[in-house]
Amino acid sequence: MPADEDNWRPRGNIWVIAIIVTLGAFMEVLDTTIVNVALPHIAGSLSVSDDDATWSLTVYLIANGIVLTISGSLSRMLGRKRFFLICIAVFTLASLGCGLSGSFPQLLIFRAIQGFFGGGLQPTQQAIILDTFPQDKRQGAFSLTAIATIVAPVIGPLIGGYLTDTYSWHLIFLINIPIGVLTFFGVMHYVEDSPTVKRLQKTAPPFDYIGTGFIALALGSMELFTDRGEDLDWFGSNAIIIAASISAAGFIFGIGYLLYTKNPVVDLRVFKDRNFAFGWLEISIMGLVLYASAVLIPQFAQQQLGYTATWAGLVLAPGGVVLAALIPFVSRILNRVPAKFVIATGGFALAASLFYSAHLIPQENFQSLVIIRATQTAALSLLFVPISSIAYATLPKEQEGDATALFSMARNVFGGVGISISTALITESSQSSQQTLVGYLNPTYQPYNILIQHIAQAAINTGTASAGAMQSAVGEVYQILQTQTAVLAYNHVFILTALLALLLVPSALLMSNIKTKAGGA
Repeated sequence: MPADEDNWRPRGNIWVIAIIVTLGAFMEVLDTTIVNVALPHIAGSLSVSDDDATWSLTVYLIANGIVLTISGSLSRMLGRKRFFLICIAVFTLASLGCGLSGSFPQLLIFRAIQGFFGGGLQPTQQAIILDTFPQDKRQGAFSLTAIATIVAPVIGPLIGGYLTDTYSWHLIFLINIPIGVLTFFGVMHYVEDSPTVKRLQKTAPPFDYIGTGFIALALGSMELFTDRGEDLDWFGSNAIIIAASISAAGFIFGIGYLLYTKNPVVDLRVFKDRNFAFGWLEISIMGLVLYASAVLIPQFAQQQLGYTATWAGLVLAPGGVVLAALIPFVSRILNRVPAKFVIATGGFALAASLFYSAHLIPQENFQSLVIIRATQTAALSLLFVPISSIAYATLPKEQEGDATALFSMARNVFGGVGISISTALITESSQSSQQTLVGYLNPTYQPYNILIQHIAQAAINTGTASAGAMQSAVGEVYQILQTQTAVLAYNHVFILTALLALLLVPSALLMSNIKTKAGGA
C-alpha cells in the first residue's frame, strides 16, 4: 500500500462527515422498526388483512439483507461516495412512493426498492468512517454511529406510533424526504473518496453475478421462512419447507463458491482475521437481542396492558437517553481497558438485564417497564462501540469494504430473525402453557371451584343473577388463564435471549488483547 494512502485525510471536517453519513444510516435503520406499529392501520387503509400487511416488512427485510452483503463490491466498483449518493437518492424517492401509495401492491414495490437501496447505506457509512478517521479517532466516530444504530430501532415504534395515532401512516415514510435531501447534499459537499478507494475502483473486477445469486437465494429465502413461518405453521407448510431448503442450499453452495472463486462479490476470507470473526459473531447476537427486545416490550405493553402505540413507544424512549448518556463513558473506558474485557462485561450485563426482564407480571406498571428497558440499553452501551472498534482493528484497508458489508448484514439480518423468532416463540410458548394449565380449569379441582365461587359472589353482590354470575365467572377465569400464559411466554423468551447473550462472554475473551483508542472527539 502506498504511504500516502495511510496519511490521507479529507479536506472537510471529519466529524461533520461522520454526522452526515450517520444521518442517512439512522434513517434507514429507523425504517426497519417504524412500520411495525403501523401495520394494522396500513391493513385497514389499503383493505388487506393484518397477515398480508406484514409483507410490507418482509419484502423490505429480504431486499435489505441481500444488498447489505454485496454493498462492499458495489462501492468498490462505483466508489463509496457515488454508491452512497445513489442509495440515499433512490431510498428517498422510494420513501415518497411509499407515502403516496394508494394500493397495497404499490406499497410493496416501493418498500422493496426502499429496502434494496437502503441496504447500502449502513455498510457504506461505516466504510466511509473507516476511510476518513485515523485509527486513534475511530472510537469516537463509532460512539456517534452507535447512538444512531441502537437508538433508531428504539425510537422507531415511538415515532411510528405517534404519527400513526395522531395523523396518518403515510407520514412514517414521508418524514424521510427532508432528511434524505439534507443527507444527499451534505454527502455531495463534504464526502471524498480516499486514494485507496480510487485505486480499488480502477482495478475492480467484473461484478460477480453468480455469487450475488447465491446470496439472494440464501438470505432472501431465510428472511422469508423466518418472517412468515409462524403464519404458515412452520414446517407444516410446504412453502416454508421449500424456502428453508433453498436457503440451506444457497448457503452451502454459496459459501463454497465465494471461498474458491477468484473475484467473489464478497470476500469471505476476512473471517481469517480472528478479531473480525468473533466481532461478527458478537454483533449478530447483539443485533438479534436488540431487535427482539425492542419489539417484545412494546408488544407486551400493547397486547397485555392495553397501551396505545404511542405509549408503548414511550416505554422505550428513556432507554435511548440512557444509551446516549453512557456511550461517551464507554469510549473513555476503552482508552484504559482492552476492548475484549469491556465486551465480556457488556455480555454479562446484558444477560443479567434480560434475566431481570423475565419477571413480568400481568399488572406491570409503566415505570417498571421503563426500568426494564433502561437496564437493557445500559448493557448494550458496553457492546456496540467496542465490538465495532476491535472487529476492524487488525484488518487491512483493502478488506474494510467487504468487512463492513458483512458486519452490517449480520446486525440487520439477525435482527430481523430475532424479531420473527421471538414473536413466534411468544405464540408457541403461550399455547403450550395454556394446554398445560387448562387441565386445572376442572370442576373436580377444588381451588378452581373456590375461585369461581368468589368471582360469582362478587358479581351477585352487584346485582347479577346467580346463573349469569356463574357463567360470567367461568369466562373471567379463562381470561385470567390466557393473560397468565401470555405473560409466562414473554418471561420464557426473555430467559432464552439472556442465555444467548451469555455467549458474548466467552466469545469476547477469545479476541486479541488489544486496546482501541478513542482519540479526541
